[in-house]
Amino acid sequence: MERITEKEIDDLYFKLDKEAEKGGYHLNPEINDTKDLVKGLLTNEQRYGYWACPCREATGNKEDDLDIICPCDYRDPDLYDYSACFCGLYVSDDIKTAKKQIKPIPERRPLKEERNTVESKNKNQTLSDLNYPVWRCRVCGYLCAREHAPETCPVCKAKRYRFEVFIN
Repeated sequence: MERITEKEIDDLYFKLDKEAEKGGYHLNPEINDTKDLVKGLLTNEQRYGYWACPCREATGNKEDDLDIICPCDYRDPDLYDYSACFCGLYVSDDIKTAKKQIKPIPERRPLKEERNTVESKNKNQTLSDLNYPVWRCRVCGYLCAREHAPETCPVCKAKRYRFEVFIN
């Protein structure tokens, strides 16, 4: 495995920070911790060929790890419930502005057996069987299916209160 350079870490850090802010997200303001996580992403990319979350155990099988490829499937629910994602790479406005501190976040990733059961059930779903409501940004029309509306619309930057349930 190649040694990861500080330049590679810095380059990816600045790229992720720019993309996060553009999409209505924030990276953890603790730069040293955040760069350690970025280094973990780069390490996992060397190992597996993809950015598996550095705080979770990847299998090396991309299909099995799709839910933990950064940004993982659990980022948004973690941000909503705990103001930070499981590994702490992404944080809410309150964490970024130091109104809150990051607290321990429980693992919400199901065990492999449970993930396989959910995946097979989801393959035969219809629109009326959705697990989550579909939220619509009233400003730009952006749609997303998840438990709660995003903190900020990734398209127009409207705040959460500008979203409405489109399909329940």
